[in-house]
Amino acid sequence: MKKFILDEIDHQILDILIENARTPFTDIAKKLLVSAGTIHVRVKKMEDEGIIQGSTLTLNYEKMGYSFIAHVGVFLEKTSMTQSVITDLRKIPNVTVAYVTAGKYNIFCKVRAKGTNDAKEIIYMIDEIPGVNRTETMIALEESINDKKRMMHAIFKEL
Repeated sequence: MKKFILDEIDHQILDILIENARTPFTDIAKKLLVSAGTIHVRVKKMEDEGIIQGSTLTLNYEKMGYSFIAHVGVFLEKTSMTQSVITDLRKIPNVTVAYVTAGKYNIFCKVRAKGTNDAKEIIYMIDEIPGVNRTETMIALEESINDKKRMMHAIFKEL
């Protein structure tokens, strides 16, 4: 299978869309000095190749009152219970990210809450999931890096 190769215009399109996935193609075209049709064709090609998969919306949880972030390491009774625990974690809306991991924890979660009392209740819910042996929680004081572009630029340099 032939590897899809991105050129500099593709890189610039991705750069703009990562910043704001809702940027109109006409605005991208003006910025890159190409036609809107060119942008449309290139984005469609990147979607067809699976390089672009959907688009995301970034919420400002702090403005909605959910500024408390905790990372919860989950220890399971048995590794074979991983998928059933993940299924139950999906039922807790405050669990915004969950990774199945190798290492200290079986599962590692990011939890968003209104404050410490809210976080405590969410952690208690996680503890009550069948198959969870115990949890270990770390409170995030600040999100210092949340940058989708740096990795993309590093990949571009490799190509």
